Amino acid sequence: MTRLELSEYLDQLLLVDYFKDFCPNGLQVQGKKHIQLIVSGVTASRALIEKAIRMHADAILVHHGWFWKNDEPVITGQLHDRLKLLMDHEINLFAYHLPLDAHPTLGNNASLANELGFKTLGKAPHQELIFWGELGGGYAKAVNLGQLSLKIEGVLKRKPLVIGKSNQKIKRIAWCTGAAQGYFKEAVKLGVDAYLSGEISEQTTHLAHESGLAYIAAGHHATERYGVQSLGKHLQEHFGIIHHFIDIDNPV
Repeated sequence: MTRLELSEYLDQLLLVDYFKDFCPNGLQVQGKKHIQLIVSGVTASRALIEKAIRMHADAILVHHGWFWKNDEPVITGQLHDRLKLLMDHEINLFAYHLPLDAHPTLGNNASLANELGFKTLGKAPHQELIFWGELGGGYAKAVNLGQLSLKIEGVLKRKPLVIGKSNQKIKRIAWCTGAAQGYFKEAVKLGVDAYLSGEISEQTTHLAHESGLAYIAAGHHATERYGVQSLGKHLQEHFGIIHHFIDIDNPV
């Protein structure tokens, strides 16, 4: 598959033109014309690039790429070192931020729901990045917050920070991966029993206590590992591209 073919396919699949984002989505760094092996990861860190080089990757696919809105428009320091590694080895860098969060079947939110056994019923009316639904058939009929927390810890291999009473019954849940604690008020409007995201802020605790809605901070990295894996698997199945996911551990 050529670089152009892959770029056009991903941009259309993920509807990149629909999103107003904090960074460019799509091909961020041009490399080899032909792509046979893709390495995916959460963030385009130096550690990921070095592992991709050792695997002789033609492209890297990530959720967190480069050239963010508030970055200084210069290629120096760490960015220079990362970019030089890519260009020296002619590795393409593809990055999809909000488009990957939002995709209904391959995105971070949809993929996390599959991992945790949530049954998606819809999205928030005023914030389509928030998914909501019910605990699926893999859960007992009466699940409390403490039991749900243990389930999440077992799947994500990371103990979540939980605000709420452990015996609180949970049936309906909303979620948005990454740093989506700012959407908590929208989750409250949905009438769910709990809201799960990656991070938490100081004021989130107070809103959780006052609203009665449980809050689960399950880790930014931990909740966003699955979208790139789903997307990479999709490319492998449809185009025969070899795909390998590399998890660069991050406690955040």
